[in-house]
Amino acid sequence: MKHFSARRGAFSAKRAAQYAALFAAMALLNFSLPYREPVAFALFFAALFNGMQPFLCAAGYLVSSAAAVSLYATLACALQAVFLVFVCLLYRRFPRKPGLERALYAAAAQLPFIFLFSHPGYGIFSFGATGQKAVESLLLFLLAILFDGALSALLHRAFRCRLTAGQLAEIAVLWTFTGLGVLHAFGGLAFEAVLIFVLLLAVLLMKSAAAVPFACVLSVPLCLAERSAVPLALCAAYSCVALLLSSYGKIPAALGLFLSFLAAQYFSGLYGRSAWEIALTLCVCLLPSLVAALLPEKWYRRAKNTLLFYRERSLPRIAVNRNRRAVGEQLYEVSALFREIETAFDFKDPPDRAGEQLREKLVSSLCTGCRGRRKCEEAHIRESMDKLIAVGRAKGRVNLIDLPAELSSLCVNSAGLLFALNKNLAEYRRYTAEMEAAREGRRLLARQARGISEILRDIALEQSEEYAFSEEESKLSRALTASGYLCSELFIYGEGKSFTVSMTMDSGASGKTLAEVAGSALKTPLALSEKIPLTADRACFVFKRKAAFDAAFGIASCPKSGQTASGDTHSILKIDERRFLVALSDGMGSGEEARAVSDHTLSLIESFYKAKMPSETVLGTVNRLIAFSSQETFSCLDLAAVNLDTGVADIVKIGSPAGYVLSEEELKVLEGESLPIGMLEAVHPATMRVSMKENDFLLFMSDGVSTAFGSTAELCAYLSNLRPLNPQSLAEEILKNALGRYGGKAEDDMTVLAVKLTKAA
Repeated sequence: MKHFSARRGAFSAKRAAQYAALFAAMALLNFSLPYREPVAFALFFAALFNGMQPFLCAAGYLVSSAAAVSLYATLACALQAVFLVFVCLLYRRFPRKPGLERALYAAAAQLPFIFLFSHPGYGIFSFGATGQKAVESLLLFLLAILFDGALSALLHRAFRCRLTAGQLAEIAVLWTFTGLGVLHAFGGLAFEAVLIFVLLLAVLLMKSAAAVPFACVLSVPLCLAERSAVPLALCAAYSCVALLLSSYGKIPAALGLFLSFLAAQYFSGLYGRSAWEIALTLCVCLLPSLVAALLPEKWYRRAKNTLLFYRERSLPRIAVNRNRRAVGEQLYEVSALFREIETAFDFKDPPDRAGEQLREKLVSSLCTGCRGRRKCEEAHIRESMDKLIAVGRAKGRVNLIDLPAELSSLCVNSAGLLFALNKNLAEYRRYTAEMEAAREGRRLLARQARGISEILRDIALEQSEEYAFSEEESKLSRALTASGYLCSELFIYGEGKSFTVSMTMDSGASGKTLAEVAGSALKTPLALSEKIPLTADRACFVFKRKAAFDAAFGIASCPKSGQTASGDTHSILKIDERRFLVALSDGMGSGEEARAVSDHTLSLIESFYKAKMPSETVLGTVNRLIAFSSQETFSCLDLAAVNLDTGVADIVKIGSPAGYVLSEEELKVLEGESLPIGMLEAVHPATMRVSMKENDFLLFMSDGVSTAFGSTAELCAYLSNLRPLNPQSLAEEILKNALGRYGGKAEDDMTVLAVKLTKAA
């Protein structure tokens, strides 16, 4: 839809220049055809329907009609102006943007031209002047449609974003008729001066092969006037010469163009004419070349920056892809390194020979000088010693009751044997404790190495994905233009959850509206992820695929009576665009010390999840780190990682009371039977996966709340009767009821954490 709304505010210098250019173009357009037909009508129509001031445009159009030097021509133009201005004012009175019916208005406005415009007719046609004017009115109608698009591009898109091929073609048509007007009004020399100046500016700004077709388009009016393709060939040659020398600076480029112009004039026979004609013709090239060469460098620099900013960039994508590939390959290598570290630390322990070593030590210390040694060897008493050692390793020490019958009857120093074995068993226990600690350290390092390897592998996969040109970009560009948004750059990449749309446009644009337009065009729900300022009035909007669900949270907490701090802590963490984590930790006891344990536990878990460490690695590592602490500190934990695309929640419970999923149809109980974190070195958490739907509530509560209800059955009966609307009111209601059951005095730290899943807006 074209920009039709009137622009209010001060008549700025920029707008004054726009109207001056519009009036000049209207005047020139009425010179483009032999009988001064009102070609300016097409530009007048385009100006009205692109939001320019109707009365000013009408005045300019009426003044331009003087080119026909005819009262009837002016009257025809006046009727056209009155009709179109009336239509525009009518649309503004009833706020509505004109659509395809604009074509009907353009066609109806041709009637005054057909019946009033004075026209002698062209001798090459056999039908009368009125019929010829009807044919010309069809041309004016088509030009009005084309100029409408061209003026829209010049006013609203040029130097704001990259123009499409269709818009460039419309501007070329506008230039062709304006150039013909310059030729007929001022002569060929004036036109050539303008052409050379614009051509040289284009070469110095673009410094690319695009300047050559641009020069060819500039020459089209001259080709039509001379009915020859020679001007096109000359302009192409001029632009090529200037382009070759442009890398050396403005002056060499201008000098090269001037010399090539001198050479071309030699073949046209200029130097056989009068000195006055020669000087005038050479000035046509010399003066524009000098002006272009002497323009301040800062003007060129500013114009180049503008053109580069809005030009489609393919080289940066290639450079980015090369860097991404290099980073991805390096990350793969580092990932493989951590896999090797895992293998190095996760080796198998050698076969257990502790029993055999203990027996050899006993034999060497007790049996070597014993007088009954031969008798024991003949009876194969070593098997009985192995049995006694096995009992000692299992119990930690041995006594007379543990002696096998054969060993008791044959050994003459059974008391010394028991003493020596118990001494060796004590040393063995110290040794095995040290070895087990070393093994646990190796396992911990191996597990961390595996987790880091998996993280690096995932990042490597993501970084190895190249940014390619997408057909969806042109589709989105058209949709944004149709909605009135001018986007200078578009960048679509990724698939699935990593699908990303980046666009550069006016910083005042509404992110929500842009998301709706882009989502409709791409048939993918999108949400604004980031807005990055680029300049004072431009910003980069980054959109990600919108998740199917959104979440709301509620928390209600109360410390134990007499304590200033609660031992319960909670966490709500956004892992990425599509996942979040909620956790409730209950430190054993109450007060500051219990709270420190809970804080420490949640801080560790949050850090691991932020690094996107696998869940099984996170919980095992946190458990061992807390178990290794010098103090006996334990913590119960409820944790849920929720996927906003599917509604699936991965639940982890360690030593905590039951959790609940409260939905409209049923109440699900989430129970676990593991010990608290840190109580043992190998706690196995209870894990489960729950599918949540829209308006489902997830509830976690500390044992201070669940104990208040007496039993799980009573708590379930209470929850089943609730019909909550939001998670905060639900958490507060449960806490209030639990406190009431305690008589208003909290006997333990009490916390309720509620999460509600809602449909994404």
